[in-house]
Amino acid sequence: MSTQLFSLAGRTALVTGSSRGLGFAIARGLAEAGAAVVLNGTDAGRTERAAAELAGAGHSTRALAFDVTDDAAVAAAFKTLDDEGVAIDILVNNAGIQFRKPMVELDVADWRRVIETNLTSAFLVGRAAARRMIARGGGGKVINIGSLTSEVARATVAPYTAAKGGIKLLTRSMAAEWAEHGIQANAIGPGYMLTDMNQALIENRDFDAWVKSRTPARRWGRPEELIGAAVFLASPASDYVNGQIIYVDGGMLAVL
Repeated sequence: MSTQLFSLAGRTALVTGSSRGLGFAIARGLAEAGAAVVLNGTDAGRTERAAAELAGAGHSTRALAFDVTDDAAVAAAFKTLDDEGVAIDILVNNAGIQFRKPMVELDVADWRRVIETNLTSAFLVGRAAARRMIARGGGGKVINIGSLTSEVARATVAPYTAAKGGIKLLTRSMAAEWAEHGIQANAIGPGYMLTDMNQALIENRDFDAWVKSRTPARRWGRPEELIGAAVFLASPASDYVNGQIIYVDGGMLAVL
């Protein structure tokens, strides 16, 4: 089988929340597969530094800082790309936050903040990208980042669980509406990964031991281990894969 099936040469990818962590790892992986990459974050300086790091490695990249939860900001960002003649062929909706508190103590403002960042943003950015993909007529790829909590729940992360469960079915809704236009919408569900967002859990001995005992691989995942699934879903290799979620979790969901 030719590796060209997985080549992203000539494609442009926008990865939200990609100034660090999982998003940066995915952006780097897409760039290494040949894509030009647009990095996004709310911190302009950090996003510029991340883009400069990829550019320093010889990749075509640019930074575009905007708030993915703000409809007007999303519209303005895509207008900027339109004005520059940049067409997004691949969208990775990765932006997300976590907030841990029992539901009975949870403020509605915190609920909304998590839902808007993890779920509504995927709708807003996905809609903007799909409108352009449909108008161009060349199809495209949308990859939403889900979670183990797209399937199962844990105590104290109700808004995150609701959002990531929503990501699973938002992905299927995207497939239902956009497949006829040659757009494939799929998702990746990471397991417990070694990221800044999980640092407090990684440093918690009891939680660290639980993750390692509960995961058949007996370890945490590394951000770069999402690259294979991301490149597959972004490439022609997945042209008849739609509405699916691939779990990259060391086997956690496969066992009791």
